[in-house]
Amino acid sequence: MWTIPKPRYRRCEEDEPEITVNIGGVRVVLFGDVLNRYPESRLAELVNCSSAHNDEFISSLCDDFDPGRKEFYFDRDPDAFKCIMDVYYFDEIHIKRGICPICFIKEMEFWRIDQSVLDDCCKSYLSEKEGELKEIASKVKVILEDMEVNQNATNIQQCQRFLWRLMEKPGSSFPARVIAIASFLSILVSAVVMCVGTIPDLQVADAEGKLVEHPTLEAIETACMLWFTAEYLLRLASSPNKLHFALSFMNVVDFMAIIPFYVVLSLTYLGTTSMMELANVQQAVQALRIMRIARIFKLARHSSGLQTLTYALKRSLKELGLLLMYMGVGIFVFSAMGYTMEQSHPETLFRSIPQSFWWAIITMTTVGYGDIYPKTTLGKCNAAVSFLCGVIAIALPIHPIINNFVVFYNKQKVLETAAKHEVELMELKSVGDHRRKDSDNDDA
Repeated sequence: MWTIPKPRYRRCEEDEPEITVNIGGVRVVLFGDVLNRYPESRLAELVNCSSAHNDEFISSLCDDFDPGRKEFYFDRDPDAFKCIMDVYYFDEIHIKRGICPICFIKEMEFWRIDQSVLDDCCKSYLSEKEGELKEIASKVKVILEDMEVNQNATNIQQCQRFLWRLMEKPGSSFPARVIAIASFLSILVSAVVMCVGTIPDLQVADAEGKLVEHPTLEAIETACMLWFTAEYLLRLASSPNKLHFALSFMNVVDFMAIIPFYVVLSLTYLGTTSMMELANVQQAVQALRIMRIARIFKLARHSSGLQTLTYALKRSLKELGLLLMYMGVGIFVFSAMGYTMEQSHPETLFRSIPQSFWWAIITMTTVGYGDIYPKTTLGKCNAAVSFLCGVIAIALPIHPIINNFVVFYNKQKVLETAAKHEVELMELKSVGDHRRKDSDNDDA
């Protein structure tokens, strides 16, 4: 048993009402003047109705009541109740570590305490947990939609749904996993072919004597692009929301990786039919071939690690912005100082401040190509200070960025596991309900 102490600045009156409550096996003595600070709360109503001996109303406020001991029983969490009592003395509530914030909000609703008394830090913690619950609910919804079989769907809708799972849900079936692996390997092969095709020893001369990509590599490239095209079109055809699909970032990347191939074919055909100048066609073809590097970003669609890294970088935009700001200020300051200090040397390599930006960049990032370097003593001292400041500026935001990645990655793993467990519990509950119905039917 523990007793909530009275405030020291208030005098205890002899006829002051008090009640004894039992919260999950813990007896607590509470004083009426303290509880009446929040008259709409359950405890305030309880202390007022107990003094009026309204047994029927008392039964509606508590789980049980012992008239002999004048003790009220509540089947609630005693640790959460200790936090609830803070509002009567401090006009604010802190959620203690180890208590689920969602469950604590239910406790506040039971004791009729408004959420506005929560401290700001606890409100932010609560909003974070509510966001996690929404994410779990969305993941559970997606899993249930994948498992759901609509008997009223037409054959076309069933085929579209089957095709969507086949192309977008690698974990839904073995064929879907095979297609995902084939797509992943096609991206790697295409990237390797693009790199190998630039090796002069593997290139062949065309009719004009210019080195072009080997025909075998072009055939492999064409096969990969046909696979990418078929994959994109099948995913688009089976998508339940085609506008959302087309505007999705990863699908835009897929489209940008495919379209240059066909544009190159079109320009080549137009060039050979003399509809355009051959020189312009060749320049356009070279520019579009460079866009083939966009296909490497298709790997992110098949890699949860790359997706997590992307999201973590988005969450670290503030730290990255600070890093760029520090580096920008340092580059401007040290390049201007380097230009000023090197003007006294007759063979100076610092021709202007904008030209000195390049030296400041490679110095602060500790790359140091050596194409531009100071020759005076003051210039060398300036260079030493600049790369020391560069190391510090780069090192400071690294830990928050890594921490954001680890936190986000662990959070996603926890949410995925929680969603799967939620689905398993729903399946067990459904099986239990079916068994209960069957047993009831047998009894009938």
